[in-house]
Amino acid sequence: MSEALELLEETVSPMVLREKDRTAASIRAMIDQMRALPMFGEVSDEQAERLARLLEERNGIYMGVGAIVDTPEFRPWLHEARAHIDPHYWSRYKKLLQSKRLPADVITSTDTITDSILDRMGNPEEPGPWDRKGMVVGHVQSGKTQNYTGLICKAADAGYRLIVVIAGIHNNLRNQTQMRIDEGFVGRDTGRLEKKETKDRPRAIGVGKFDDRKAPVSLTTTLKDFNRATATTNTSQIASYAVPVVLVIKKNSATLANLVDWLKEHSTAHGSDMVDQPMLLIDDEADNASIDIKYGKGETSRINGQIRELLALFRRSCYVGYTATPFANIFIDPDTDDEVKGQDLFPRHFIFGLDAPTNYFGARKVFIDGIPDEEEVRPDHIRYIGDNGDVLPVKHKIDHVLTALPDSMLDALRSFLIARVIRNVRGQAGQHASMLVNASRFTGVQGLIRNRLHEKLKEIEDAVRVDGGRADAAEYNAEIGEIRRCWEEEYAGAGATWEQVCEGLLPVIASAQVVAVNAASSAGLDYEGGGAGQTVIAVGGFSLSRGLTLEGLTVSYFLRSSVMYDTLMQMGRWFGYRPDYEDLCRIWMPQEAASWYAHIGEATEELQLELKRMQQSNATPEQFGLAVRSHPSALMVTARNKMGAGQKQVMVGLSNSFIETVKLSAAPRTLQLNRGARDQLLKDLASDGHTPDSAEKVAGGHLLRDVSWQHVDAFLRSFENERESVLTDTRPVRKYISERAQDELGAWDILIASLQPGADRTANDIEGWSIIPPQRSLGEQELKRGVLAISGKKARLSSRGVEKVGLAPEVAELVETAYEREELAKKEGAADRGRLNYPDRIYRAKRSRPLLVLYNISLKSGDLPGELAASVPTEPVVAWALSFPISARPDRKVEYILNPVALRELFGDDDADEDSLDD
Repeated sequence: MSEALELLEETVSPMVLREKDRTAASIRAMIDQMRALPMFGEVSDEQAERLARLLEERNGIYMGVGAIVDTPEFRPWLHEARAHIDPHYWSRYKKLLQSKRLPADVITSTDTITDSILDRMGNPEEPGPWDRKGMVVGHVQSGKTQNYTGLICKAADAGYRLIVVIAGIHNNLRNQTQMRIDEGFVGRDTGRLEKKETKDRPRAIGVGKFDDRKAPVSLTTTLKDFNRATATTNTSQIASYAVPVVLVIKKNSATLANLVDWLKEHSTAHGSDMVDQPMLLIDDEADNASIDIKYGKGETSRINGQIRELLALFRRSCYVGYTATPFANIFIDPDTDDEVKGQDLFPRHFIFGLDAPTNYFGARKVFIDGIPDEEEVRPDHIRYIGDNGDVLPVKHKIDHVLTALPDSMLDALRSFLIARVIRNVRGQAGQHASMLVNASRFTGVQGLIRNRLHEKLKEIEDAVRVDGGRADAAEYNAEIGEIRRCWEEEYAGAGATWEQVCEGLLPVIASAQVVAVNAASSAGLDYEGGGAGQTVIAVGGFSLSRGLTLEGLTVSYFLRSSVMYDTLMQMGRWFGYRPDYEDLCRIWMPQEAASWYAHIGEATEELQLELKRMQQSNATPEQFGLAVRSHPSALMVTARNKMGAGQKQVMVGLSNSFIETVKLSAAPRTLQLNRGARDQLLKDLASDGHTPDSAEKVAGGHLLRDVSWQHVDAFLRSFENERESVLTDTRPVRKYISERAQDELGAWDILIASLQPGADRTANDIEGWSIIPPQRSLGEQELKRGVLAISGKKARLSSRGVEKVGLAPEVAELVETAYEREELAKKEGAADRGRLNYPDRIYRAKRSRPLLVLYNISLKSGDLPGELAASVPTEPVVAWALSFPISARPDRKVEYILNPVALRELFGDDDADEDSLDD
């Protein structure tokens, strides 16, 4: 950004903020008024318009205050105590957020939310003893660190004397978190303080630039984790410090043991084995390694016990776990207690769900709304990997030899370089830009990927140095020709001409660096040390999957196999905020992984909605935990948490849920048996008066209303599928229906799915019904083991809107209008309102009758290898979906039986990384 443009932004920003009734036109009028001054004369019309859009977006960003459930024993204390609290640390932090030009509404919401969390923590001035345990649920890369830094500042103002931040299991994440705590709370560069040769006055950073008085003492630095000997050379007792003490430690057994021993030796009260000073413990990534899993992962359980032992040392303590994937935490037994370790870490006192700001680039924007249902329409941000094959298979061994890279990875590299040039053209040359490559769990293979990318980068650089300045170079220089192709396919409409791209390529390529980020690498990420505007290609595995922020992440290449909820979501480092370059972001991944992200994104949204419902009904954290554990999605989470512990019975609630058979057995006998079940259902319906003549023609097929539940039950009883799709095991589903058959689930709607007639569509006659089967793609890996697994862009059997079928038009219009109002309120004032898609849950919530969708699916085989293609059934296969309305008895669950051996076959083992064990 030019100096004049930067000054213009600094001048106009406060003016926009002060104007209450600001509009797009008024923002542009202010900019034009300032541009009349000589000092802003060099700002072009294009730069002024880009600044206007940036200010319009920034000042239209809104963040809700979230939802919270807490115990009936909660007694607020903060309002009464506020008059006696000097907001020294929070005031400094608020000024820092304002200096970073965070939207005013986001800062205000952060203020409100952290007050609400602090109010539910114990009052540090209350003599005690007491302890509190809570959890804050955010979104991946959505600003949880910002939230807990604000909470730390307020806790210190209120009187908490020791603050411990447990920041993940890797050194690079701990170091990054320490830097952020230095900037937002300590106000000094702890790394500089650590260097013995530095004799200068401690350098003020972040909040220290606003007010460096009462700087907290940090017993850890950006260079070193907690060290017992170093801590003892300082004033040893926490009580002897006149300011708060903070530690940022790695989630490591030895570190925790040292800290506990040091506190026991130096800070316990005279004649007691407990510490008097109030302590706040922030557990970042609280679902990772903090959970007590008792079937052989001793290190994990040991860390859990040490955290509990640390808390038990204090008469007054508060534990707040922060996570974006709270599924595992909800499965903690709230009744677990131990005489030495104390209570387990279940958030018994409060669970807070953070809303993401409206400019958050998250799962909904990328994987739900961003991937259209139509196969022929290209997704906004996703590019599918289908060429890795033998070069770099998803599952490979530790000694895999990598002599070349998949073409898709080379396209991702080229796209990143072009995107960096476009960002520079947009005035973002001073900002960092990163590319993520997460394609192997093994540090050795990551090193090979790093080397191959480095070699390719140098080849591109050589080509650009020789021919980059020639207008027709793309016609005869293969490397430049490939770059031009990528520009045409990805970024031709992004506002930079090919000539601008050519002109800016060499400086970008020459300054780009390829870095391995894992335990075996001595380098790692260092955005601070390399100056402003770095261009980084980060290659890693688990180290890139947990909490670590890649600054200015623009392009990602993701080739991993995990389908576990928390592992997969945490690997989504591309989520976050992308001001003025969101349109340039690209993510390469297998199509199946994209469908999993869509599924998990919807499950996470439902979790947040459930939290809001529970808040409205004054539920407790334990009741919320029970609700989440009984959600159909809990089966996958249970598979992870309970794997290896033998057969498990899990109680699941099907109220307000949608299930469908996305996995079917490919065995010819089973397929024929299921066709027989379909034929018998259609015959039974006809005998009961439900014929093709009585059916309504609707979008999606033929609709029958007011069908007896007994026909549905008989069909499900004859259908065979429970092994291949755990949630659609028909036994618990039938039990759920039969228990409610006399009132809620006695009468059904049945949709016999069929496409609309077309020139190239042939209808099948099935028991007198004219049906044009919908087409679906299959997953290659599942087919190899005899499973017909629906793949495609979203791996869904049903198209969007299927649960609208049967609703009265006026009811559907009402719920759509309400959803529009809710969504547009979130986007108020934003420059890009995006596309609005109606989720099926809004229709399901208004259904009075359950819905069975009967599918006859025509399976595509064209994209499969020859032998596999030949194994695909040519006759349509039978599948189904069920939509259950909200029950008046949602607390009554049905039992699913989980067999760990079968679950391993279906979902695979946990995706443990080599580099997670080396650090």
